This record gives sequence, structure tokens and C-alpha cells, in this order.
Amino acid sequence: MLTSTIDDGAAGRGARRLRELFVLRPDVVFLNHGSFGARPRAVLDEYQRWQMELERQPVEFLGRRFAVEMQRSREATAAYLGANADDLVFVPNATTGLNIVARSLPLGPGDEVLTGDHEYGALDSTWRFVCAKRGARYVHRPVPLPVQSPDEVTEAIWAGVTPRTRVLFLSHITSPTALTFPVAELVRRARAAGILTVIDGAHVPGQLPLDLDGLGADFYSGNLHKWLCAPPGSAFLHARRDVQHLLEPLVVSWGYNRTEQLADPEGGRRRGERFVDEQEWQGTRDPSACLAVPAAIRFQEEHDWSRVRAECHQLLLQARQEIAEVTRMPAICPPRDEWFAQMAAFALPPCDAPALKQRLYDEHRVEVPIVEWGGRQLVRVSIQGYNTPEDVRALVDGLRALLPQVVRPEAAL
Repeated sequence: MLTSTIDDGAAGRGARRLRELFVLRPDVVFLNHGSFGARPRAVLDEYQRWQMELERQPVEFLGRRFAVEMQRSREATAAYLGANADDLVFVPNATTGLNIVARSLPLGPGDEVLTGDHEYGALDSTWRFVCAKRGARYVHRPVPLPVQSPDEVTEAIWAGVTPRTRVLFLSHITSPTALTFPVAELVRRARAAGILTVIDGAHVPGQLPLDLDGLGADFYSGNLHKWLCAPPGSAFLHARRDVQHLLEPLVVSWGYNRTEQLADPEGGRRRGERFVDEQEWQGTRDPSACLAVPAAIRFQEEHDWSRVRAECHQLLLQARQEIAEVTRMPAICPPRDEWFAQMAAFALPPCDAPALKQRLYDEHRVEVPIVEWGGRQLVRVSIQGYNTPEDVRALVDGLRALLPQVVRPEAAL
């Protein structure tokens, strides 16, 4: 039997202390933070405090306080993301934000939306739906595995640009393969070529430092409920000032073509006000998740999250080594920071993926996604601040026990 090389150390002790601050079930090894996130008690308390504020006087809260409180939360969120608060709106999730963009852009017959083949399935469906209605083409460029250099990925995708390319749509961190794509260079090239850029940043906030203004993407949507640990229902859509006029609200409500003048220091309309007005108010809803985002930012600042992220990355590197020793499969990327931070995907031998996922949970209490992508099976491991070396050992032990039972005969270990 293999001897584990994963060291508990100070990082493991710190993770155990952080685990006490979350409400995750103690009998489950939770290695799937990337799907829906998880929240510490402090953030949940703030979330519930806002819900009680709403319930104490709903008319005052939604009728008179809503815009002011949302503005304050957007300002804190925008500062964290390197953006101006008037260029950012809250949305329930990144899929909603990207649907706003996809359904708004003026695509026509023969226009092309270029993407890679590592995209999130729900957004592939969104673009196929929109392109079918407009007579446009949704063009996938393959990015083969393993990847070796960011330049290789950049060239693989950019080779798909044609005179008909109107939009470049990419994930900053891919969902099925958990790779960080070189979006900054691709955004730069697209801007020079007059191509709109739409970036899916679902997994980025809280996992990678983000400077939206510096990145310069035309549209960027990301989740705050994943790696930032804000409540579910909190995400954002950011749009550059010069392209905000292209966006239409998914839900037309009182903010549409609003005529009232909200004064700024110069006495005119606030910058970006139309964008915010049209997207922010969609009828009665509970904004508590969005209002609790500053509490999530504070929680991570108070717990030195840059150090926590670095420790998570080191544990993930150790997990990579141990999983490879069990699976005997080649890595899909080099072990460098530019490819992954706290989430990584590792190749499995051809196997019954649904059975492996279910049995890992039923028999080993390990919650981890087994991804089927491009004819491959991958285990996608998320390491958040509450994860310990024991969590990784549980996964490795589960894979060691179950893989011989679920691999296809031609790939028997």
C-alpha cells in the first residue's frame, strides 16, 4: 500500500480551526466548494440580519432603503474587484449575468461567436439558443489536453478568428477542466480587432485576485457565492462604460427608461445610472444575499485569505501527486500557479463516472465531482480554507479502493 506524503503541519491545524467557523456537516469530506460554495457562520449571520431588516418593515426597506443599501454593497464589492460601482450590478448567478449579455448583443445572420471547448455546459446552451434565433454561428475551437503553455492556449483559440467573428466568449477558469485560461492576452487581441469580449468568471472572485478595469473585458460576470463565500444568490455583471448601452434587462421593470434625475455632486445623473437602474430592480425580491457580500469580503480579510489561498494551493499540489500515484494517469497541465489555484482536475482511467461519484459519497463520505469531458473522466478537486490533509487522504483512499471496481475492462489498473 502507498504511504501518504501529505503532511498535516501548521496549515492542517489552521484548516481545522477554519472548519469550525463554517456550518458544513462534520461527517462529510467536502471537496466540492467549486460547485456552490459554502459559507462561514459570520456571513450567514449577516445574511439573516438583512433578511430580518427586510421583514421588520418591508415597505420601508424595499421602497425607501433598497437603492441606498444596494449602492453601498456595490461600492464595497466593486472596490474588491477593481472596478467602479456604477459599472457593476448584482445578479443571482453568473449564468444570469451572461444571459443578459448574450441576449442583448446585436448578432445577425452569419455573425460568429468564438469560444473554446472547455466551457460550462449551461452557457454553451445559452449561446446556441441565441445564435439559433439570430442566424449566427457558435464556433468552438479545441484546446487539446494536456496544455503546456498559455501561449499555446491563446494561439489555439485565436486561430478561430475570422472576418465574421463578433464575440469572443471564454471562461477565466474553466468549469470541467479547472484550468486558468490566458484571458488577458485574448482580451487585448480582441479589443485591437474590434471583437467584443464576454468572460465567464464564475470561479474567479475569492480564488484569484481580480482587477476588472485593468483586464478590460467588455463584459465579465462572476459568482460571489463560490470562492468568496458570500450567500447563494450573489453574483455580479460588470460592463465597460462604452458598451453598457448594448445591454437590455432580462426583466423589464420600473428601472427601464427611468426619467427621474438622481442628483450627483454636479447635479446630473449618476454615471452608469441607466445600466444600474435597468438591471437592479426587477420587482419584489430579497436582496439580502447581495447586501451580505461585504461581510464575506471582511471575513476573508480578517482571516488573512491570501495566506489561506496559498496553503490551499500547496495542499492541492500534494493531492495532485498522490492522486497520480493511484491513477497512473498523466497530468492535464504543468504544476504551475498560472494553471490553477485552489481547484484542479485530475485525469482518471476510463471508468463508470456516475458510479464512482456515488460510491465515493456512499462508501467514503467524500463529496467530489467526477466530470466527463471530451471523452475523458476527471476528478475535480476543490481545496478551500476548511479542507485538511485528512480530507485529501479520504479521497485518495476512496479512489484507491474503488477505481479497480469501476474502470472499464480495457483500462484495468
